[in-house]
Amino acid sequence: MHLLRNLGLGLFLTGFAVFILSLTLGQFRLTETTLTDLVKPEHRAILLDRTAPMRDKLYDNQIAFIQAFQGAIDGYNEEMRARSQWDAVIYDNYTFAVTQAASVGTVADHPWLWFWLSIGLATLGGLVYVLVNPKYHGPAGIRNEHLYEHPATNRGWVAWLVGSFLIGFYILLYFFPEYLTNWTLIVSPIRQLISGKPGTQALASQWFLYGFLYTVVILVMGIRMLIRHRHSPYQQWRTASVMFFQVSFAFLIPEILALLNQPYQDLKNIWPLDYDFFFDYELNAKIEAGTFGVFMLVWGIILTVIGVPVLTYFFGKRWYCSWVCGCGGLAETLGDPYRQLSDKRLGAWKFERWLVHGVLVFAVVMTALVLYTYFTGQSTVLGVLDSYSVRSAYGFYIGSLFSGVIGTGFYPIMGNRVWCRFGCPLAAYLGLVQRFKSRFRITTNGGQCISCGNCSAYCEMGIDVRWYAQRQQDIVRSSCVGCGICSAVCPRGVLNLETGRVDTRNI
Repeated sequence: MHLLRNLGLGLFLTGFAVFILSLTLGQFRLTETTLTDLVKPEHRAILLDRTAPMRDKLYDNQIAFIQAFQGAIDGYNEEMRARSQWDAVIYDNYTFAVTQAASVGTVADHPWLWFWLSIGLATLGGLVYVLVNPKYHGPAGIRNEHLYEHPATNRGWVAWLVGSFLIGFYILLYFFPEYLTNWTLIVSPIRQLISGKPGTQALASQWFLYGFLYTVVILVMGIRMLIRHRHSPYQQWRTASVMFFQVSFAFLIPEILALLNQPYQDLKNIWPLDYDFFFDYELNAKIEAGTFGVFMLVWGIILTVIGVPVLTYFFGKRWYCSWVCGCGGLAETLGDPYRQLSDKRLGAWKFERWLVHGVLVFAVVMTALVLYTYFTGQSTVLGVLDSYSVRSAYGFYIGSLFSGVIGTGFYPIMGNRVWCRFGCPLAAYLGLVQRFKSRFRITTNGGQCISCGNCSAYCEMGIDVRWYAQRQQDIVRSSCVGCGICSAVCPRGVLNLETGRVDTRNI
């Protein structure tokens, strides 16, 4: 078993290394046809002139190609700004699409080969490691297994390496996707299989790359969760649920909708987590799509206005945060080894309350401004608040930096629910309903508590569960996502997830 486990680890590390190495491979050549196909008519003559020195020249790496192409655009824009010709400035970002189309190297020519040598090998290695790892076999139940001693799970050097990779990946994904061109080429064959379109018509975007990797990680680490929590039917069903919703609703269905020329939409995503749901281009796309597009719009509104409070009243916020949500799905699978790192201090709880509800207020104000602009055509309110500036700021600071770079990148340092706990506006909305008007609670039997601390240690939301158990108080905290791990790791059966009349909660 140990030999097979080490083999699995070796396969994973080899595939991961090839995956990283692939970013440095390939050659790039810009042609007139590429520019003609990808650049808007009003910009073609300009870019054909500005990129003349680099056209048909073979570049040995993407960094040099990207710098040359982007430099040509930046040089032109600087001249226009110096002349105050603001209407002539090119604001469109062509770099990623052009870099992808200009690729002529080994990755572009043999994407399937590089797919299996990188993602395929890493996935196989991860599965072997999980399936044969001795610590996931034997008697069912949770063991601490030196979590606070291992460098991967106690902010050691392994954790910092993993965190640095995740942070770097999200920065490139959101702000510099052109540097991930080879990775998008590697997963393009998968998109071709889904779409049924050949060649360049089905090149993967950075978001398809992200969705595919996201799904693979949840599936592999979900299998780990199924094995690790085999003693708990609740955890088995919950894990299977997030795996199902990620594969179907978050990944396949949006791609199928796009194939059918319908708006790309994750039908389980809910405003305000889906913060751009009411943006003008999203509303126009749904309305222009006809009957089904209007259905998607109405469906999203019903989920927000009716679905959230009703379902949360009966089941608590767990119905979404721990059973459906993609963010929660990643946190419960990839993030499971880091749940013990959540800050349980009182100061962290106070900071959490102000921050997460502040983000909710920000989302509500931004949406109100966006809808005001959509219906009136006026971009400013009272001559002070500009809806475009506000939504741009929200997208940058909350939608990108907070939810992605910090929310996932800091898993190995701050725990697996950084975004859910401190930044998710939907979690704040669900939490308000759960705290004041929900049948859900975690009941405690303090007489059986031996103060082992497992419940508090494993609480990913930073709740000191033991404090409540010792006082025989029900846990109805707005931050609780009902993951049930506290109950699963309790050796005495002190904690139980239950529902009942709201007025019977012992708080």
